[in-house]
Amino acid sequence: MTRTASARDVLAYRVTTQQLDRDSGTVADTAVLDLGVQDTGTDGGLWALALRGVDVGALDPAELTTVWTLRGAPHLYRRADLPAVAAAIAPFSEEDAAKRVFDAAKPLRAAGIPVLTALDTLATAMRGIVTEPMVKGEMSRRLADAVDEPYLRYCRPCDAVHAHEQSFRLSALRAGLELQPGTSPPVLQPVPGFAPADTVPDRLDVVRAYLHLLGPATPQHVAGYLDAPVKDVRARWPEDVVEVEVDGQRRWLLAGDTERLGAPPPGVTRLLGPFDLFLQARDRSTLVADPAHAKALWPTLGRPGAVLADGGLAGLWRPRKAGSSLRVAVEPWTPLPPAVRDAIGEQAERLAAFRGVRLAAVDVA
Repeated sequence: MTRTASARDVLAYRVTTQQLDRDSGTVADTAVLDLGVQDTGTDGGLWALALRGVDVGALDPAELTTVWTLRGAPHLYRRADLPAVAAAIAPFSEEDAAKRVFDAAKPLRAAGIPVLTALDTLATAMRGIVTEPMVKGEMSRRLADAVDEPYLRYCRPCDAVHAHEQSFRLSALRAGLELQPGTSPPVLQPVPGFAPADTVPDRLDVVRAYLHLLGPATPQHVAGYLDAPVKDVRARWPEDVVEVEVDGQRRWLLAGDTERLGAPPPGVTRLLGPFDLFLQARDRSTLVADPAHAKALWPTLGRPGAVLADGGLAGLWRPRKAGSSLRVAVEPWTPLPPAVRDAIGEQAERLAAFRGVRLAAVDVA
């Protein structure tokens, strides 16, 4: 029997499943780390963990690792999970690999080189180059000297020849390389004793993890998140799913998660970072029904953060740092109740403490 759910039901489910309603937690029990926490920008991975109750100031640095994975973006994972993560995020097929590296696939195929073979070739070269911490630019220069023309391109902004960016990034973990946290430009370093796992536990399976954390969803949603072909996602579609109709669309959810669907939305307010997992769902019209609001939340450049309030998105926020102080500019989409305004102020104080600065003001448009 098909279940039915509204967009509000779906968002409430995600708030609780992603643990945005909890006050305390640990790296070990933070669910979003199973899919990876994108670490882009000042309010990136650690802020996402803080919003889920993790005391990031007391973290043991050895608990986490930063690696380029899904969509070539830097993500945080539990270090203990890294061998299985490497297996979980690897391309499902040759077609999948070609899709993930974008324009790099064309010259490789013209040269008769399978993309999966190319990723392994790049990984072998990178492993031999990076034997100690090395800045990305230096590593890229040495890699360009180590591989042949089909692997390389001329980069106009850099005025240099180097490997295609996505091929470079997707080969790094295959080479056993991680990123030094907080480095800009990025510094790569070897992961001691690294080897990909032979099997992937269910919680780290990327299709299952998406359905759990961002469901109910379709194969198209999952494929969009992974940059993978829909047919490869369908081939790995779990058997233990149930059909859910969301505002007239057929979707699926892991059977073990259906009890949470339809629960009242948690009454919490959070300042979500621009790349928080909650905002990464590929059903954007479910997150934001108004096209103008969606365009403002997901511009091509310069993404703002989003205000989460009472189980839905209530507007945008942007940080404005000046010296040792921070102002938070909030653009609500509807009039905010006094309680929500007060909660936004509390969350802005939390953000300032996270950044180690003083909160100067919260400016609500």
